[in-house]
Amino acid sequence: MTPRPRSRPKSLADLVPRVLSDLGYDRANALARMADRWPAIVGDPAAAHCRPSALRGKVLQVDADSSGWCQQLHLRREEILAGLERELGAEAPTDLWLRVG
Repeated sequence: MTPRPRSRPKSLADLVPRVLSDLGYDRANALARMADRWPAIVGDPAAAHCRPSALRGKVLQVDADSSGWCQQLHLRREEILAGLERELGAEAPTDLWLRVG
């Protein structure tokens, strides 16, 4: 039997992001960054009535406390997506899913 060639040890810095991604923590981290910047993106009055609640691929789910606030966010969709892109760069979602919740 021929011995297997030894591979070079992997650094922890290379392994941790891959493991966290496999566990879904990268999405949770991205969602936390969006929630942190949310008032700056939508403004304090809107932020008091809605919040980012989930990230599914590149679609950000936003929960609003009434259908009126869902309508306001829908009308500002392009502005909000541009703000997310400005704040988060390539990690920004490309669409919103708005719901009362």
